[in-house]
Amino acid sequence: MQKFVWIQQVVGMAPPPPADGQPQSTGSVLALLPPIIFMFLIFWFMLIRPQQKKQQQTRKMLDDLKEGDNVVTMSGIHGTIKKLKDDVVTLQIAENVRIKINRSSIGTIRGKEDQA
Repeated sequence: MQKFVWIQQVVGMAPPPPADGQPQSTGSVLALLPPIIFMFLIFWFMLIRPQQKKQQQTRKMLDDLKEGDNVVTMSGIHGTIKKLKDDVVTLQIAENVRIKINRSSIGTIRGKEDQA
């Protein structure tokens, strides 16, 4: 019997049925609108807007790449840009070692300082 005590408490909190036997009205649909708008605004400012800003920053960083920049790829390879084409970047990762990667796989720009 102890297992079902919470059910009795929940049922006890329910409003009593109408006395005349008519169905209970559920309220206006307009009453549900403010919470839905509030939840959308929370999603907008917490999820959608920051993601759009990050995508814009990444797009700008990839558009501003130039030869001589020291970069780190998303896979962690450090190198210096030697050639740029539309979607292909040639990185020099050691003396006489060059690799071609997609421009979109560049993770960050480290600047123009010499690599260690």
